[in-house]
Formats: sequence, C-alpha cells, structure tokens
Amino acid sequence: MTVDDTGSGADSNGADPGGAPHPLAVRLEALILGAERRYTPFQAARTAGVSMELATRFWRAMGFADVGQAKAFTEADVLALRRLAGLVEAGLLSEAMAVQVARSTGQTTARLAEWQIDSFLEGLTEPPEPGMTRTEVTYPIIELLLPELEEFLVYVWRRQLAASAGRVVQAADDEEMVDRRLAVGFADLVGFTRLTRRMEEEELGELVEAFETTAADLVAAHGGRLIKTLGDEVLYAADDAGVAAEIALRLIETMANDETMPELRVGIAFGTVTTRMGDVFGTTVNLASRLTSIAPRDAVLVDSDFAQELIRTAEAPASEAEAAEAAAAAEKEGEEPPTYRFALQPMWQRPVRGLGVVEPWLLTRRSEPSA
Repeated sequence: MTVDDTGSGADSNGADPGGAPHPLAVRLEALILGAERRYTPFQAARTAGVSMELATRFWRAMGFADVGQAKAFTEADVLALRRLAGLVEAGLLSEAMAVQVARSTGQTTARLAEWQIDSFLEGLTEPPEPGMTRTEVTYPIIELLLPELEEFLVYVWRRQLAASAGRVVQAADDEEMVDRRLAVGFADLVGFTRLTRRMEEEELGELVEAFETTAADLVAAHGGRLIKTLGDEVLYAADDAGVAAEIALRLIETMANDETMPELRVGIAFGTVTTRMGDVFGTTVNLASRLTSIAPRDAVLVDSDFAQELIRTAEAPASEAEAAEAAAAAEKEGEEPPTYRFALQPMWQRPVRGLGVVEPWLLTRRSEPSA
C-alpha cells in the first residue's frame, strides 16, 4: 500500500488533500514500488479474494492509513494480500498470527525506511554541482541504490532468521520455546533529562546515536541480542548469564573511557521471559529495569537469581573467602586454582515498587578484560 502512515494529512506522493501530487514523488513511488496505483481498497481486496474486513485489518497492522476509496494500490499490494490470506487458508497461520506478522514487519520496516530517508539518503543527495537541486539528484541515486539495498535487506533478514531459529530449536522443551529463561539487561545513561535541557538538539542526537551504536556493537560482539533502544536506554538479552555480565561490564568500561559520554548504570535479572514480536516481557524484565534505576553510577546491579547462575556456572565465586579456600585447596593438591571472571558483592535488601523486597548484588570484574 502506498499511503502515508504519519497522520500528517498528506498522502504518500507529497500532495495536500485535494492538491496536485508532486511529479517527482509520483515518479519515485513508481520506481520504488515497481508499479503504478490502479486499485481502490475495495478493488484490491476483491481482486485478492479477501474480505474487505480482513484486508483492512492487514493494512492497519502494517501501519497504513485509511484512504477511503482513492486509487492507492498496485499489483504488489494485491499479491501481498493474497499471500497472507493464503497462509491462513492453508492452515499455516491463524488469522491472528497473520495480523501479527503484518504488524511486526510493518513496524520494523517503517523504522528502517524512516532512517534511510532521514539520514542515509539525505547525505547522499547533496547536489554535486552548483545549480543542481537535491530533487534532481534523488531519483538517480535511489534508482542505483534500490536493488542493492533490497538484496542486502533480504540477506540480513535471512541471517537473523537462521540465528533465531537455531536458538529456539535448542530450547530444552516446548514450553521454553515461548517462555524462556534468559538474562535481561538494561543500560541507562545517568542524568539524561538534564542533558536534554543543556545540549543543542543536534548535539543530543549525536550523543544518542553514539550511545546506541556503541551499545549495539558491544552486545552483538559478545553474543547478546539487542532488543530495543529507547534513546537514553538500551535493553538486551542473552541466553547465558556470563555473556550478559561481560556485556554489562564492557558497556561500563567503554563509556567510562569516552569523555563525551555521561555515566552509565546497568541492571540485570535472570529468569523466565515471555517473547513477543521481538520484544521481551514479564517480571524478570521489570526487575532488571528496577535494578537499573537503583544502581550506582558506573556500576552493575544484578538480582539473586542471576548471581546464583554465575556461581553455578563457576563464572563467579559465592564469596572471596570461598575463592581463597578453593585456591588454597588446589595449591595443596598441586592443581591449578579455579579462575573466575566476575566477583559478586551482596548489597542491602530493599523494597522495590511492585516487586516486593529484592536482594541486589554488585557485579564487578575480578581481572582485566582480554583484548
């Protein structure tokens, strides 16, 4: 579907209601979609063999605005409707699941498209010669980039799909495929609200972009999954507590070495998590968020389940006294002493709104990180 979903009152070809469409917008739309508008919503639904009610549900789930009975659809829109409805008819997806597929795809690609237009194409369409306008440069640039970006998008999606499918089939049982035990971490910039009052918008945007980029790179490099970014906060998850701990400490260390960055605090919890549409929900997520809000500056707080998981996997000793005893026993037997990556220090129990009394632990590193 080709209508604008911003609610601005303008349609996708840049015209105000009742006004003439911008000629370049019409050409760009035809280039990107590979076809011209030819169907009204009713005609598109009828041609696809889908009820108008179901077609509307799909279009709204994808983030497309209602257009009355204007001609706003192409053959590709009809084919997309037919494919989604066909999956339902074949019993491969329930109707509710098909709507979820439409919604998750629409939300993800809408954000990607906005970024590409606002940031990527804006930089590439600077007029190369005096007298040329950005409008004159835009069409040939998009014409060159479109097939490459499309191929790259499919490539990345397949890689991500393969990785996600691999994680699911390795789940211990069928229940764990939906409600899984994960380590969930929040990283939050300290004093961000005050920064918004002092910094220019452009500076603030650059800071947020640098933070999100650094966090995303560190999470991916060390085996975690970035769930979402919220400006001054990132949410990530990992199957392994040691991986989540390493990411948290790397984030603190990296940000501390950047003078342009505010201080950071991180909270991590371990437990059952419900995953939906790429997001995570449940008490474990809420606890991680609360731990972040009470964490000291440039420090990591974890819950007791996370601490016990690190102890169980020998990533951290239960106490430094226990570590010393184990080292002494190993030395007596002529063996190598156990090595631990992390240290845990129990903090005062405290009430946390909505979650009762929790026992946070301060997570630190027992040795310098390897390069």
